[in-house]
Amino acid sequence: MFRSAMTQMPATDDPLGPILNVPPPALTEAECLAAVAAHWGIDGRLEPLTSERDLNFRLRTGQGDFVLKVVNAAEDAGVTEFQTLALDHIAARDPRLPVPRAIRARDGAASVLLAGGNRMRLLSWVEGVPMHRVVPSAALRRAMGSMAARLTRALEGFDHPAARHVLQWDIKHASRLRPLLPAIADADLRAICTRWLDRFDRQVGPRLMGLPWQVVHADLNSHNVLTAPDDPAHISGVLDFGDMVFTPRICDLAVAAAYQLNPDEAEASLMQVAEGWASILPLLPEEAALLRDLTAIRMVTTLAITSHRAARQPGNAPYILRNFPGARAGLLALPCPD
Repeated sequence: MFRSAMTQMPATDDPLGPILNVPPPALTEAECLAAVAAHWGIDGRLEPLTSERDLNFRLRTGQGDFVLKVVNAAEDAGVTEFQTLALDHIAARDPRLPVPRAIRARDGAASVLLAGGNRMRLLSWVEGVPMHRVVPSAALRRAMGSMAARLTRALEGFDHPAARHVLQWDIKHASRLRPLLPAIADADLRAICTRWLDRFDRQVGPRLMGLPWQVVHADLNSHNVLTAPDDPAHISGVLDFGDMVFTPRICDLAVAAAYQLNPDEAEASLMQVAEGWASILPLLPEEAALLRDLTAIRMVTTLAITSHRAARQPGNAPYILRNFPGARAGLLALPCPD
């Protein structure tokens, strides 16, 4: 399974492919409001939201708030459909999970094709305080682990042809990060990343074939997770399903752990996230054995991709690099065994 997934990688000089190299759409707010009115029959006002590759807004209306997404033109329509159907599946399997709901247009479509070639989607608004704004704690790390496991369980059994689309953020494709490493300016950090990729190629990647695979969220970073205003240890929302892929399910725990790691107590904080996960979805021994490695590889992925993309899109660099400092500190706190 792992080998077949790897053979689907496109032949390209840039492992990121177009989806991570094409800037976000450039529609005006007036154009977006006109499209929402025409296709959803909703009027309101827009507030810009940050995004890696789409054009996102908070749409405030008399009927409540929504997220308006103008999808990057490089995203295949099948991938957009995949994301919508995954949200539908989650809603059916675990309706209490605090995730967005897809709002159908007047004609029942989950997305509409705009004149310029971009697709537009409307999602329900999820309230909460972004996790990166709250003080980390052991309780929050455990809550993150349990929420990640609930989400993974809700996605069990879901599949779609586009689930196997290629996205370099997917940990199973870590071997393809090497051409991006020169963009990491710090030579010592670059060398550490190289050692981790060497270890991945020798000892981690070949073992992924024997693990349980499924569709996972794959981007549980602290900007995509919301906490309750009155209880910072309670997770009130999970956002941004744009990086979902079919991959070893343990990768979702590794992604979550990578953004929860406390450099001052790296191993303990990693285990706290794992404990939360195991309270919902017990870890197989072969999954537990690879968790530390996969967590480190996610941080290598963050350092490599963000450095490369920031150099190519300097105007969006502050947003692209928002997770770089945490990934650097976390990786330095997890020495490579080899």
